[in-house]
Amino acid sequence: MSIEQWWPKLQPSTREWLIRNNGDAVPPGIVAEIKDAGGIVDGGEWWVGQGEGSGFFFSDRAIDWIEAVANDEMPENP
Repeated sequence: MSIEQWWPKLQPSTREWLIRNNGDAVPPGIVAEIKDAGGIVDGGEWWVGQGEGSGFFFSDRAIDWIEAVANDEMPENP
């Protein structure tokens, strides 16, 4: 499931955290919420990235997508 499908299913506070911390490692509790919303974080989805450290990171394209949402812009679909 793509980010535009599971994003609206997240709690508003989770979406706000992801916007404020865009590009940072995503805490396990938020990763669990993404999974519960239908996101597959261990698959080949375009929004799954490879971080320098341990933990879950979004791809550069997903970071751009989240930034567009934060700026009330229409994000580019992959």
